[in-house]
Amino acid sequence: MRGYLAAVRIALRAIVRSKLRAALTVLGILIGVAAVVIVVALGTGVRNRILGEISGLGASSIYIFPQSTQASGLRRRESVRMSEADGLAVLKESTSVAALSPFSSTSMQIVAGEANVATQVMGVTRSYLSILSYRVAKGDGWTEADEQLKAKVCVIGETVREDLFGSSEAVGQYIRIGKHPFRVIGVLEKKGQSPFGEDQDDRLLMPIGSFRSRVVPSAPGKVQMLVAAATSERTVDRAVEQIDRILRQRHEIAPDDEPDFVIRTQAEFRASQERILDTLTMLLSSIAAVSLLVGGIGVMNIMLVSVTERTREIGIRMAIGASEGDILVQFLVEAITLSLIGGVMGLGAGLVVIKVLAAALGWNMTLPVSAVVIAVGTSATIGIVFGFFPARRAAHQDPITALRHE
Repeated sequence: MRGYLAAVRIALRAIVRSKLRAALTVLGILIGVAAVVIVVALGTGVRNRILGEISGLGASSIYIFPQSTQASGLRRRESVRMSEADGLAVLKESTSVAALSPFSSTSMQIVAGEANVATQVMGVTRSYLSILSYRVAKGDGWTEADEQLKAKVCVIGETVREDLFGSSEAVGQYIRIGKHPFRVIGVLEKKGQSPFGEDQDDRLLMPIGSFRSRVVPSAPGKVQMLVAAATSERTVDRAVEQIDRILRQRHEIAPDDEPDFVIRTQAEFRASQERILDTLTMLLSSIAAVSLLVGGIGVMNIMLVSVTERTREIGIRMAIGASEGDILVQFLVEAITLSLIGGVMGLGAGLVVIKVLAAALGWNMTLPVSAVVIAVGTSATIGIVFGFFPARRAAHQDPITALRHE
């Protein structure tokens, strides 16, 4: 142990004697470690932001889409294979589905006074708001009586409100969709963009009965899809199994046959996004790690120069009894010390940049403890790997030849 401490003291003295050379060597490691640390923190920040937004869309939400299937050589039309009755059956018979809403939508031109805007008009029931975590910021949502009477009322998103009414009050105003007037009874709380780039405030919601009667005339009970919510995130898989079983029974589809519907969950979207983020973080980390390789090569070059300059010193040490192992340890410790100094300084610089970026972007950027350990460990590894060849070269010097070196 005493020998290793002595090697560290000798290494520090050698570094102090060649400050500029040591600084340039440390700079390469510093930049590499800082780059990797920043990329990892950015990846964490993006992950937290996107997955948080996905959770905001309803972590336990389930989507049931109609799907065309082949039957006796003919294509079944998907438009007649999904209905409100299917949704009511699922809600009644499934023990793991807490809420369900039919859903139909279309893009329409909305007019208010002299202003008009194209937006997404959606026919849903009141439960749709709770399933996808929408809240009415001003006014109120429609009532069950409004749904039964197919009332001409609607709730609009913040983007639609700004486009149609500007700074004026929207609640209580009338808008026109096609030839029908609708009264605005509420404005949704602003949600911003979804993880998929969609403006979640650019939409208009109304009772689905009103939608079928006045916006897109269609058969009673017909819907484009069903949106459901499981009783909790833990029961999503069980809810999917129950929905599949109930709809297969209603549509008379055998367990082994292809169903005429598709079930997707928010958990699937989340897992897909996580895979994409993991791949992206790994790719960027690999690119940043190239600078660590460059820094390691710099350490090796500097140590080779140091061995050449200190050849006579090596000869003297060997002449007074130092073994090849002592010389190897001396130069290896020096390389590791340089790399660790660069790694610690790079970690500090990375943390400063992370705080600045977090404040500027408003993201929750955190650096895992594992990343700190890996950064410091990588620095030491670089010192060992790239310092071994120069140290080995120094240890295999011939003492007589070394003493003659000028």
